[in-house]
Amino acid sequence: MSSQIDHLLTENRRFAPSPEFAADAVATADLYAQADADREGFWAEQARALHWHTPFSQVLDWSNPPFAQWFADGELNVAYNCLDRHVEAGNGDRVALLWEGEPGDERRVTYAELTDEVKRAANVLRGLGVEAGDRVAIYMPMIPEAIAAMLAVARLGAVHSVIFGGFSADSLRTRIDDAGAKVVITADGGYRKGRVSPLKPAVDQALADRGAGPQGTVEHVLVVRRTENEVGWTQGRDIWWHDAVPAASGEHEAQAFPAENPLFILYTSGTTGKPKGILHTSGGYLTQATFTNKVVHDLHPETDVFWCTADIGWITGHSYVTYGPLSNGATQVLYEGTPETPHPGRWWELVEKYGVTVLYTAPTAIRSFMKLGRQIPQQFDLSSIRLLGSVGEPINPEAWMWYREIIGADAAPIVDTWWQTETGSIMVSALPGVTETKPGSAQVPLPGIGVDVVDDQGEHVGNGNGGLLVLTQPWPSMLRGIWGDPERFVETYWEKFQNKGYYFAGDGARLDEDGDVWFLGRVDDVMNVSGHRLSTTEIESALVGNEAVAEAAVVGASDETTGQAVVAFVIVKQSYLSAHEPEGLADTLRKWVGEQIGPIARPRDIYIVGELPKTRSGKIMRRLLRDVAEGREVGDTTTLADTAVMSVISAQVK
Repeated sequence: MSSQIDHLLTENRRFAPSPEFAADAVATADLYAQADADREGFWAEQARALHWHTPFSQVLDWSNPPFAQWFADGELNVAYNCLDRHVEAGNGDRVALLWEGEPGDERRVTYAELTDEVKRAANVLRGLGVEAGDRVAIYMPMIPEAIAAMLAVARLGAVHSVIFGGFSADSLRTRIDDAGAKVVITADGGYRKGRVSPLKPAVDQALADRGAGPQGTVEHVLVVRRTENEVGWTQGRDIWWHDAVPAASGEHEAQAFPAENPLFILYTSGTTGKPKGILHTSGGYLTQATFTNKVVHDLHPETDVFWCTADIGWITGHSYVTYGPLSNGATQVLYEGTPETPHPGRWWELVEKYGVTVLYTAPTAIRSFMKLGRQIPQQFDLSSIRLLGSVGEPINPEAWMWYREIIGADAAPIVDTWWQTETGSIMVSALPGVTETKPGSAQVPLPGIGVDVVDDQGEHVGNGNGGLLVLTQPWPSMLRGIWGDPERFVETYWEKFQNKGYYFAGDGARLDEDGDVWFLGRVDDVMNVSGHRLSTTEIESALVGNEAVAEAAVVGASDETTGQAVVAFVIVKQSYLSAHEPEGLADTLRKWVGEQIGPIARPRDIYIVGELPKTRSGKIMRRLLRDVAEGREVGDTTTLADTAVMSVISAQVK
């Protein structure tokens, strides 16, 4: 099957940075020239912005591809870089975390306070036998102790595996078993959608006998009291954080570890049922997370209030909640709850309250706000915002424009960022203050990053064409493997273009006439309609471009005449429904897509639905919609944020 992806949607709007923004921007255009002239020298310079206990002399060792080593003979401590060095530089009183609980409780945690908490927590973990290289599972709500737990593990040279607080006991158990965790850090519960979401009971279930005997590696469970829900207690194994951490010594010297010391394992769903434990190490990861946070988010730590809305259970929360902002000494908002609790304007209320200047969130969140209508954010003062970012999946041009106009007052630049759990940090993005932005395009590889769009043979497709996105050179924050499974690592990411040495990300993309990158979604989501390879992303964008539509998901369903037919699931804006009847809308939208893109892309079926199946990180599970469109039994729904959504959709389609 050809990897050429047909491109049918055109977008001509352009937004140059204002002279005022450009004059004060962290990033400058000469970064590209520097990186092109001496790529390794460029990354060495970024790495030297960190504190190295033992300076490195070697930048990249690529003698055994695809197993890279960056700064391998250097030694550093990741937690020291995120905490102690800022306190020692006289910034201990700077607020690190502006924390808001879902019920409205709040805490301001300074760098000095966070450093003290992390040192004590590290001493507690050391007392529980945690040493360098040991794995610690973290299963927590978005509270300051979750960040402290990650940094305490890192401080000891141990390896954390953060497991999103919405996962079931079964999912938790497979991840704890795979990593061989020695300790679990959790909380009694967290607040989600106005209710207590219990966490400790799920840990107890996960560690109990699930049919093959009790869990064998976990020795202790450290528990933060957050919601005061009833929890079971195993004497000798379970320990309250509030008993142990404040009582521990506040003295803890950060020891240096090699740059390639493992920092964390983060599980991502695999195509086979078994989750993949993506392994990241210390020096290269921290270098690129720090650099990208600084230049892509234009971070001025003395004045900015940064807010990345991701949960720490995902890579975005690792790189742009915990490690990037704290390594840069920034002040950031940390919010426990969901965007619509206790009211649909909650996020905008927080932007106003804390004077958020840089907001980094997902297209699914932006589209859900579009669905509710602009009148909600317009009730709040969002004038502090000076930069907006998008992460997680391609953003439709109309959602991009709404984000800019309604949230960014038609002035804030937008950085649409592409990267993955595997890449560790941002790879493709506009640089604010430098790049003329295009709605819907991630645009250009960052300085020091090698990206290409190629055909199945690995040949460059040329401007104006679509194909497969590859990374052509190793990068500092790249994954170092799949935990315990080097063969799967090679097979999954490197085998397809082994002769070229390219990493294949699994995403389709096209290059426009300027050579800028437009992402077309996962290659698995490309449809083959009458011999044309169509991207779901473009058809979804056309649908969202209609005044009635807030969000759309498109799948290819098998069809006797055309091979595959386009089937769309559409959420309608509330503002549209209050003024129009939904009858006949599906036909109108079919015609609309035909006009916007061409008759070939016109959906065979359009279903109007109330919700779409999304994972807890906001990604649409198109696989499940394909099951519905083809009349099959719906597959595994355990990773959905709301498992009931699929039965509602199935009933609407029948």
